[in-house]
Amino acid sequence: MIRIVVGGLLAFFMGAPVFAQDQADANDAAAIENCIKSKTGAHWNWEQCIGLISGPCAKDEGSMADREVTACEDRERAVWDEILNKSYQALMKALDDEQKVKLREMQRAWIVSRDKTCGFLYDYFQGTMAYPMIAACVARATGMQALYLRGFADDVAERK
Repeated sequence: MIRIVVGGLLAFFMGAPVFAQDQADANDAAAIENCIKSKTGAHWNWEQCIGLISGPCAKDEGSMADREVTACEDRERAVWDEILNKSYQALMKALDDEQKVKLREMQRAWIVSRDKTCGFLYDYFQGTMAYPMIAACVARATGMQALYLRGFADDVAERK
């Protein structure tokens, strides 16, 4: 569901096929997992792991085509989307029925918020430069939400 909504948003704005990279690259996923595990202490240190893949990939953004920059952001987003979905599923298995309803409502509201926030970039810039900006916004927002849910999923796992 989450991938469909994100993909639909970008496909709508870009007139392109839904994410060329729907599955995370194993090396990218390992790099982000290692980064998360290396950040000890409070969970907000994990935010330093956002951009780990897209940053180096798009380091020459000024000389890259918009599609190339967007592809770098898609690589990053794919990893965070995978983490988000795994954490969401772990929580859905562990929570009581009322908490499951609240989690589902929260996640749906987040999707709407992310889509409207990132979609505003096109409304504001109204040009092709908005596409990589939208992809970066979606990747970052997905990373933030993935980390948010990951904190709860890790807490549930520690209780077992």
